[in-house]
Amino acid sequence: MRRPGPGQPAVTARTAPRPVDPERGTLAKAADENFPVAPFFLPRAWRDDLMAVYGFARLVDDIGDGDLAPGGADARLLGVPADRAGDRLVLLDAFEDDLRRVFGGADGPPRHPLLRRLQPTVRRRALTPEPFLGLIAANRQDQLVTRYETYDDLLAYCELSANPVGRLVLAVTGTSTPERIRRSDAICTALQIVEHLQDVAEDLGRDRVYLPAADMKRFHVQEADLAVPSAGASVRALVAHEAQRARDLLNEGAPLVGSVHGRLRLLLAGFVAGGRAAIHAIAAAEYDVLPGPPKPGKLRLLREVGVTLRGEG
Repeated sequence: MRRPGPGQPAVTARTAPRPVDPERGTLAKAADENFPVAPFFLPRAWRDDLMAVYGFARLVDDIGDGDLAPGGADARLLGVPADRAGDRLVLLDAFEDDLRRVFGGADGPPRHPLLRRLQPTVRRRALTPEPFLGLIAANRQDQLVTRYETYDDLLAYCELSANPVGRLVLAVTGTSTPERIRRSDAICTALQIVEHLQDVAEDLGRDRVYLPAADMKRFHVQEADLAVPSAGASVRALVAHEAQRARDLLNEGAPLVGSVHGRLRLLLAGFVAGGRAAIHAIAAAEYDVLPGPPKPGKLRLLREVGVTLRGEG
């Protein structure tokens, strides 16, 4: 290390760069999500467990999107060599191995702090591996599949990438039934579609297109039409079509809110309202999502929460 010269301050513990805390950095992203993750009005035990589930889901998405904090701390924690830390499939494999430690793998406790945080939740709520494995499979698929031919193909992807989250919320709160799971799946798929619509330009920058190719053909949209600063009429018509599909799914899933009581009802209303408010923002932008993600304001979100709690909309 080079020593400071005359007049230069020494590097002390106060001035040295602080290492990134991968656990804290990942959990902090909850504030930027389209939906409430673990709001204050829930019981503390639920909040803790929902944040543990969120930490898993956020980290696996960050691995799949290449959005890990710089410095390679997550790769080191997962036992991935530095020369392979940029390989997302290797990281996802290592993450799956660490997940299996959560469920009693033979080679010791989980290595990553977010998975160590998850382990008590899994035991307390008797969670199964399947939803977590689905989220890993979705991110693995993102590395291999970047286009979807039909809407049904996209729904199959959402079955892995989105629906497990709702199923985990029901499991954590002890409210799972087959009918509630069906409604939850509709809501989660809708939220995933809405996110895809908000992020068309960003996803294209990652060489991913989540607008079904058959729908693009129907509306005479080429990929080049998505790579411009502002959407033309054909792209807007396509986005409006997909937004209506998401709206219909939200309406199909909304009775889930009325099937539960107390603070869980408010939480689930927040999920539905978040999707509805985001669709309203997309419509208010005249379905031009290319300049950036249209985001709803807080007043609109609160209005949608009220509508959802009243069983309207």
